[in-house]
Amino acid sequence: MTDAPRLFCFGLGYSARVLARSLAAQGWSIAGTARDPSQADTEFPLHRFDRAHPLDDPSRVLAGVTHVLISVPPDEKGCPVFDMHGCDLPAPQGLRWLGYLSTTNVYGDHGGGWVDETTPVAPSGERGRRRVVAETAWLSVSSLPAHVFRLAGIYGPGSNTLVSLKAGKARRTVKPGQVFSRIHVDDIATVLQASMRRTHPGAIYNVCDDEAAPPEDVVAYGASLLGIAPPPLEDFATATLSPMARSFYEDNKRVANRRIKEELGVTLRYPTYREGLRALLASDG
Repeated sequence: MTDAPRLFCFGLGYSARVLARSLAAQGWSIAGTARDPSQADTEFPLHRFDRAHPLDDPSRVLAGVTHVLISVPPDEKGCPVFDMHGCDLPAPQGLRWLGYLSTTNVYGDHGGGWVDETTPVAPSGERGRRRVVAETAWLSVSSLPAHVFRLAGIYGPGSNTLVSLKAGKARRTVKPGQVFSRIHVDDIATVLQASMRRTHPGAIYNVCDDEAAPPEDVVAYGASLLGIAPPPLEDFATATLSPMARSFYEDNKRVANRRIKEELGVTLRYPTYREGLRALLASDG
């Protein structure tokens, strides 16, 4: 009998935990990191990690690891995991798969046009530029089985339009022609597991659903599911938004997801936000 595969997640957060739970149910060994393990969920073994606090004993912590997921965001210096532990990962013959979670904002603004994995990166903001640097670092090491996953806007249990509506925090801000791509967190886990089964070192995948949509439409649909009136429409030009919120509207594009279907054989459980929100409503009660 062979040993069970072992996943180590640098940044065992929202998306990584959904994957970890699925794999743990299949008999995998799971561990990961948090900035402050004492304040984190103890569902899986956690080790402290950030740029100022590398792993205490990486050779011991990473011994026997077969799969590595990196969801720690880059900082102004680059990817902290690459810089602190890129040389500590198991030898190529032991490490079967490495996944880096990036973002679709590396493509920048395309005026609502389509982008796919062959589209040159042209980030319009600092966050996107940092992601490009991190992607490049991981893909530059030819001995690592690295895969890059460019995630669209993530939603799922506890983090979705229905929650915002119930809390009275949802807004319908309208910028003509603006669309966003999205992805349910369960479908992220599906894509990652499909990649683990069909490894293609050096591959880049867009992880998004089938329909980029105006944000005000998503809020209105969520309100209809809850049987409440949607928030009033606000003009983006005059809306009071934080700099962070306003920055999301700098990029306008439709993200193609053909590669996860054709190369990895993925069938999305939630192909649009409608299926995703309906399922979230049903699971809530």
